[in-house]
Parts: sequence; structure tokens; C-alpha cells
Amino acid sequence: MNASAVATRPQLQSRLESRPEPPRRPRRLHLHQTLNSVVIAIIVVVQVYPLAWLFISSVRTPQDFASGNPFALPTEVTFDNYARAFSTGNLGLNILNSLIVTLGASVLIVVLGMMAAYALQVLGFRFSGFVRGLFLIGIIVPVQIALVPLFVDYSAVGLLDTYQSMIIPLAGFSLPMSIYLFSSFYQYIPQETYEAASLDGAGPYRIFGQITFPLSVNTIVTVVLVNSIFIWNDFIFANTFVLSDDLKTIPLGLQNYIGAMGNVDWTATFAAVCVTITPLLLVFLVLNKAMIYGLESGATKG
Repeated sequence: MNASAVATRPQLQSRLESRPEPPRRPRRLHLHQTLNSVVIAIIVVVQVYPLAWLFISSVRTPQDFASGNPFALPTEVTFDNYARAFSTGNLGLNILNSLIVTLGASVLIVVLGMMAAYALQVLGFRFSGFVRGLFLIGIIVPVQIALVPLFVDYSAVGLLDTYQSMIIPLAGFSLPMSIYLFSSFYQYIPQETYEAASLDGAGPYRIFGQITFPLSVNTIVTVVLVNSIFIWNDFIFANTFVLSDDLKTIPLGLQNYIGAMGNVDWTATFAAVCVTITPLLLVFLVLNKAMIYGLESGATKG
């Protein structure tokens, strides 16, 4: 019995050695992480390179940009382009006008979007789901179909060439997505919180001001930042409803850098674009975490 057991030990050992080794999961995981890192690096390069090229081109001399390779590094660095950008056009006034329009439209979007979402999601009423669906249909409505009717109405009531002529349509076309984000976020607030506040004697306005509004800070930041890009870069409404140079926003003001016969002062234009996009970049860098949290809480559910 012992001899047979001893005789089978080499066979068992050979069988164990001949078995294929199980796949090594750490190696696959490492490969997966490497591929993810490569893809993320490519995306970052694609996104950052145009901005880097824009800033580099804004400090090149006009002769260097015109005669040399436009994608090469500058042979001479100059900041005269920024001074020429302010002297050629009303860049400071254009930035102020864009700031007024952006702030005005953002206030309307936040106030009306929060109130509409609060009525639809928290208070609730008959056919509230149908009303929410009507708001969401507004996401697919193109802005171009409203230009002629709005121009006729503005001419009749005297709103042409005013800040309101740009703020009202910009806020109106941004409301559907804002209502969706606020409504989706309000689903995360426990209903027991509202019931407890009602038992304590709080009315709907007090509940909105003391419970719903403080909890919506991250969603408010998200809504403002997402819509600010569209509002800050708006050209179609400003070009249609603004008639005087005093109310021109940044996209309209950049047309001032086009000279006679279509000649363009490219380096001054690049400097002007750098000045105009810097505020948005700084705001995004400061508030990016709040924006990401607001998008996750407003789009995961609903």
C-alpha cells in the first residue's frame, strides 16, 4: 500500500506541473489601466493643444506669424498684440456687455428653473408629468425659428437694441435643460424632510427658501456654468437684435478686427480671444468639482 502510494507521487507531481497556470489578473488590470491612461492623455492633448496654440500665437509678432510657420514656436515674444486688441476695437465694452447679458440670463435661468422644478417635482399637481414633458420638448427646438417672430415683437414693443432683447431668449432656450437638472436633483431630497417641515408649520415658500434652495447650491453652479458657455459665446441673438456698437457683445466685437478687403489682424484677434476666454477658464478651474457633483446628482436619476 505504501509502495503504491510512493510510486504515484511522481505521477501526481508531473500532473501538477503539467497543469496550465491560471491567468494573471494583475497583468490584465495593469494593461487596462495603461490603455485608459493613454486614451485620457490623447483626449487631454486634443483639448489642450488648441488653447496652447492660441496663447502662443497671441504673443507672436504679426510678421513672424505671417511669414513663418503658424504652428511653430515664436521667434520673438511680444505683448503689443494685447494693447492693439484693446485699441483696435471696444474690447473692454464688449466684455462688459457680455458680462451683463450672461449675469442677467443666468439669474433668470436659476430663479425660473428652480421655481418650475420645485412646483413640478416637490409640490406636484395634476398633469405635472405632462407639463414637464412639454418643457423637455423645448430642448430640441432650434433657436433659429424664433428669430423672425422675436424681431417683429421686439420692434412692436420697443425692445430692439437693448440688453433685454438678448437676455430673454437666451434664458428661455436654456430653461428646459435647467428644469430637468433641478427636477432630477430634487428627487434625491427625502420626502420625509418636506413632511417634517410641514408639520412644524412651514409653508411652501419657507420650505423652498430654507430647505430646497440651500441643498441646491451645487446644481445651481452646474446650471450656471453649463449655460454660461452658450450665453457668453452667443452670436445669433446679438447679431439679430443689437444695432448699435455700444451694446455689442464679444462675438460681435471680434468683427472689428477685420479690416479693409477682408484683411484680418490675426495676432490681435488671438490676443482678444485669449482675453475673452480667460474668465470662463478661471471660473471652471475654481468650480469644476461643484459642477461635476451637480451633473452627477442631476443626471443619474430622473
